[in-house]
Amino acid sequence: MTDARLPLEVRGRLWLTRAEAWADRSPLRRGAYEFLWFGLKQGWACLFGGLMLALIVGTFLFWPEAAPMSRYDFLVVGAVVLQAGMLALKLETWEEARVILLFHIAGTVMELFKTAHGSWIYPEDSLLRIGAVPLFSGFMYAAVGSYIARVQRIFHITVRGYPPLWTTWILAAAIYVNFFAHHWLPDVRIVLFAATVLIFGRGWFWFTTDRRRRAMPLLLGFFLVALFIWFAENLATFGRAWAYPGQEDGWEMVGLEKLGSWFLLMIISVVLVSLVHRPEEEG
Repeated sequence: MTDARLPLEVRGRLWLTRAEAWADRSPLRRGAYEFLWFGLKQGWACLFGGLMLALIVGTFLFWPEAAPMSRYDFLVVGAVVLQAGMLALKLETWEEARVILLFHIAGTVMELFKTAHGSWIYPEDSLLRIGAVPLFSGFMYAAVGSYIARVQRIFHITVRGYPPLWTTWILAAAIYVNFFAHHWLPDVRIVLFAATVLIFGRGWFWFTTDRRRRAMPLLLGFFLVALFIWFAENLATFGRAWAYPGQEDGWEMVGLEKLGSWFLLMIISVVLVSLVHRPEEEG
């Protein structure tokens, strides 16, 4: 049954039916069609992060020198507008927004500590900042939380073999503490990697890209997301959102060792989001 009041939806459903029929004519077409949908859904899941990255690179390339406000302050305003828009358009729920706020707070605390210890710097001036940290930085962590929350809904993700929640909370807390403590104590990230494998190694998640349920090990999924965050980090540092030691006088690629940090951050992210979206068991 069609509804003449929703012509775009009717047209979209007709297009989708035709596209599925075209894809089903051969395994190659079916694979290409599913891969296309995977990319489109991933892009939709990381909408907030993608728009933030576009703002960073776009303002870096085109920001006028005579602008009445600093670029970093504009990024703060832009991030607030994007977050408000996501809520107003019901692209995120208020429960998810509260978890994303936790990302923002936890990220800002770490930023204050890390910049004080010279791990990276924010090379441009701004008014909307706490110490050496412009306020838009917390939204970069929030973008990861937004992605994790949205991707679960968009791909209908369920799990098997997910560890007891209390073990993930302890692991996430240990990872977060190590981000600070390794400046004075031995860096135990190798132990944390091993603990992550031990806790999550048996877990799998199921997802739907097109019409078939697919499965992937949890650890592989975490690594792939960390890899794409590393790609995004390279774009962000190219856009001078921040700079690592060695990037002050000109951009160079972020070292692969940062992949490990992003992988561990993924664990914190998944655990925080699990406070709102409890892992659902695959039937």
